[in-house]
Amino acid sequence: MSTTPTGWRKSRHSANTDNCVEVGRIEGSWRKSSRSHQVSACVEVAPTAVGAAVRDSKDRDAGYFTTSADQWRLFVTAVKAGRFEG
Repeated sequence: MSTTPTGWRKSRHSANTDNCVEVGRIEGSWRKSSRSHQVSACVEVAPTAVGAAVRDSKDRDAGYFTTSADQWRLFVTAVKAGRFEG
C-alpha cells in the first residue's frame, strides 16, 4: 500500500484563494472497523508507515485523516474500554 497521498484536489470551500485545504487519497488496504457491527454507518482504516488513515465508509471520496501510531493506539484503547459509548 502506498502511504503517500495521490490525486490531490483543492477543497471546494476554499473560495478560490491561495489559503486552502487540499485532500488526497491513500490507495490500498482499507478495512471496515470491527466495531461497526455490520451497519452502514462506519469507518474504514488503512495502516500507514507512521500510524493509520481513517475515512467515512459512506463518503469515501470526502477524504480521510491520518493519525500517528501513538494517537491511533490511544484511540483504539479508549474504544475497547468503552469510553465513547453513551
